[in-house]
Amino acid sequence: MKHLKSLNQYLWKYRWRFFLGILFIILSNYFRILAPQITRFIIDAVEQKLPGYNGGKVTSYDWLVYELVDFTRSLSFSRLVVVCGLVLLGTAILSGFFLFLMRQTIIVMSRHIEYDQKNEIYQHYQQLDMSFYKKNRTGDLMNRITEDVSRVRMYTGPAIMYFVNLAFTITFCLVYMVQANPKLTLLVLSPLPLLAITIYLVNTNIHRRSERIQALLSRLTTTAQESFSGIRVIKSFVQEKAQQAYFEENSEEYRKNTIGLAKMEAIYFPTMALMIGISTLLTILIGGIYAMQPGTNVTTGMLAEFVMYINILTFPVSAIGWTASMIQRAAASQKRINEFLDTVPAIRQPENPQKPVINGNIRFNNISFTYEHTGIKAINKLNFEIRQGEKVAIIGRTGSGKTTLAQLLLRLFDTDSGSIELEGVELAKIDLAYLRKQVSYVPQDVFLFSDSIRNNIGFGVQKVDQDSIEAAAKAASIHQEIMGFSQQYDMVIGERGVTLSGGR
Repeated sequence: MKHLKSLNQYLWKYRWRFFLGILFIILSNYFRILAPQITRFIIDAVEQKLPGYNGGKVTSYDWLVYELVDFTRSLSFSRLVVVCGLVLLGTAILSGFFLFLMRQTIIVMSRHIEYDQKNEIYQHYQQLDMSFYKKNRTGDLMNRITEDVSRVRMYTGPAIMYFVNLAFTITFCLVYMVQANPKLTLLVLSPLPLLAITIYLVNTNIHRRSERIQALLSRLTTTAQESFSGIRVIKSFVQEKAQQAYFEENSEEYRKNTIGLAKMEAIYFPTMALMIGISTLLTILIGGIYAMQPGTNVTTGMLAEFVMYINILTFPVSAIGWTASMIQRAAASQKRINEFLDTVPAIRQPENPQKPVINGNIRFNNISFTYEHTGIKAINKLNFEIRQGEKVAIIGRTGSGKTTLAQLLLRLFDTDSGSIELEGVELAKIDLAYLRKQVSYVPQDVFLFSDSIRNNIGFGVQKVDQDSIEAAAKAASIHQEIMGFSQQYDMVIGERGVTLSGGR
């Protein structure tokens, strides 16, 4: 549960929606809880008309019901029934109206929080360094910003709403039941402690299973994402069946764990039904015995009132298990989200960033670099200098550190020792965005976004005209190919350029 504390900042941000939602919950439950008392008043009024009636006098109504009693004293019996029926209808309408407003505030609040949280996570992803992405799988990152955030939204919306709702419903029912008859209340609610024990035992198991399921879902998402991205390679090597078998293996493990969780959650509902059924039975049995004894204040109307209270308590009590399950799942998901949000990027903007005029003077001062995730030492005590206007080609066998050198120049990684200077200023002291805008870097792996050809060519440039885009395409000898497409530069290519040929 401690992991959910990080959501308090969002709840405070939308506190007015939150507090209004709680107010609407209180009002909805208040008007709903008046119905049993009005029903008791009507039944007792009918019973008083019967010959030989010798029931007790009940004086434990809510003040609004007392006002109704006073108002109907001078009315005929038929008018009394009509007025009470209209009042029951009015309380039902008011309760439903405030229930609607409750959802419009708290559920809408949860959608705002979901939006903010996704943006926060995505922004944090953008700030993390390359080492982070080498150590974590893409599917896992996607799962945390989608599935995990959705589970957290179930906590900030439905879970909070139902928890507050059941808290006030139970409170109102208990207060009015105790006011009516404390002894009868104690007896009819005696099965509830067993319910609390069941909830405690099952919740621990649910939390453990939820964490496991989220980890399995991340692995399943990663498997699917890698298969879709590498579909050309899979088909080329006729590995469809092997990939299908691997996916089914992961999917089967996920299925077994989710079924296990569903079975555990299913324990709640029969237990709830049993406890409610026993409470209703005790109400009728014990209440009936009391009603037949002289000198008690238990009437037929009170029995009906207590049965209605038990029915009102049915959903809130049964929702305890569901709500607890949502909270446990959200806690497991928020823990996974916090793991990434607490990750501090290794590459940071310097405190006092400099923006030197770059002419092309670069110096590598005894630099060394080792990849953290593999332990491979790519560069060891390298020294050389490139002066303004020089063109330098760096050659070497595979794994000799050529790509690493280019990435160090962009500060995608920082050196383990030594330093790199640009115009006499260490890279670590230069404004990060300014540095990367001054360097044209063409990586070995080709990546195209699922966007138009125009936007892919102009990627990274804030304002670019059509002439510049066409000039770049002509320089790459692809302009004529593009003009042959039906939509030319507006043609949308698939993910990683899957709709294009390899040469294109």
